[in-house]
Formats: sequence, C-alpha cells, structure tokens
Amino acid sequence: MNININADIGESYGKYKIGSDPELMTLIGSANVACGMHAGDPTIMTKTVSLAIENNVSVGAHPGFNDVWGFGRRQITMDPKDLEYLVTYQIGALQAIAEAQNIKVTHVKPHGALNNMAHDIEEYAMAIGRGIKAADKDIIYVANCNSEMTKAAAKLDLRVANESYIDRRYDDNGKMLSRTLENAVITDPDEAVEHVLRILNDGAIYSISGKKIPCKVDTFCIHGDEPTAVPVAKAIRTAFQKHNINVVSLPELIA
Repeated sequence: MNININADIGESYGKYKIGSDPELMTLIGSANVACGMHAGDPTIMTKTVSLAIENNVSVGAHPGFNDVWGFGRRQITMDPKDLEYLVTYQIGALQAIAEAQNIKVTHVKPHGALNNMAHDIEEYAMAIGRGIKAADKDIIYVANCNSEMTKAAAKLDLRVANESYIDRRYDDNGKMLSRTLENAVITDPDEAVEHVLRILNDGAIYSISGKKIPCKVDTFCIHGDEPTAVPVAKAIRTAFQKHNINVVSLPELIA
C-alpha cells in the first residue's frame, strides 16, 4: 500500500521558533508550508522549501486567515471573494519562493480555523478551490474526508487528496474535536499508531463515541507545532514499515 503523510510545517516567525522542522521533514512525504498569514515569513518559507528539497518532500501551500496573534485558529467571517483572493495571494507567495529553488508547489492544505470552517461551509470550500485554481489548476486540494472541500474539488475539477489526521480525534459529524476540549489531540505514539492503522484497515474514521464514519483516506496529517510531533511521526513510520505501507509524496500518490 502507498500512503502520504503530510505535515503543517514552517510555522516559525522571525525569532520565534515553532516545531522541530528538520527532524519532522525526514518523516513525511509532503510539507504544508505556512505562507505568512497565520505563521511563517519569507525567510522561514525559503528555508522550509530548501529543507523539503533536501529530503525529497513535495511542497504545498498552507494558507490561513490573516491571524498571526491567534495562529490562524480564530474563526473569521469573510466575503468568499475576499477569501478566494487571500488564498491565491498566499499560494502565489510560496510559488515564487519555490520556483526560485526550481521546485513547484503541488498541493494546498488550508490551515486551522479556515480548514474547520470550510469543512462545513460550501461558500468557503468553493472559495478556497477557486483560489487554488486561479494559482494553478493542477494543484492538489488536500481536503478533510467527507467535507464540503472534497465536494468543491469535484465541482471545480481539481485533483483532491482525502485527508485524515494522525494526531486528532473526531466528533460524531466527522470533524476534528475542538481544541478547547482536553482530549482533542493524540499525543501518545502508541495510541496514534492504533488510531491510524484502524482507519486504514476499516476504511473509516471513528468518533470518540464510537461512531463509524466510512471514508477513503489518501493522506494523514500531523501538526508540526505539537511538541510530540516527531516521536508520534517516528512511531507511525515504524508501524508502516512493519505493515509494508510505503510513504510517498502527494504528486506520486494522486496521479
């Protein structure tokens, strides 16, 4: 089996360091690079792209709301057109930095509150999709399984990678649990392995109440800002190796 692991990465800002990017980059297939709105800056973006190239990891944009103070995790109500342009703007910034190093931006994964809102709100999901298409019609839309984003990708004829999470639990609607809840994040490596293998074996995600929600998963995300990201990712890679599951980049997986 081939599968992708993606990580939200490059989320430091100026002198403020977030995550263990050099080590995490060795454990993933695709990098979602913050584009300067919720985190990241031109220097961090450039260094993160270089790090991805060194590790043969595909580069994607990780656009979010203009919310450095809240790390992009505060919901913002926007006109869908404004959101569309905001997404294209962030992709374009990363495209320029990536092309300077002779690599293309091949996917887009929305960040934080933007991702959560687009899970349910068709207008936001479509705005993100239009923003992607304006930048490059061949870019892969990384979208939560069974979300409005997956539907938007189909409507806009964009390639889509159905996403689940290594380090997050779900509610009965198939959405990630709110970070306001203490049990929202999976930090134990063994529990993360059990969680991911169950999703792959059963073709479904499970809510904390035990509800089974069938879905097809192409890629698993890990959050690079979590202190446990590296040990959890290492445990997942060891388990994948044991079960003959190959980690590949998104362009390799999504033909």
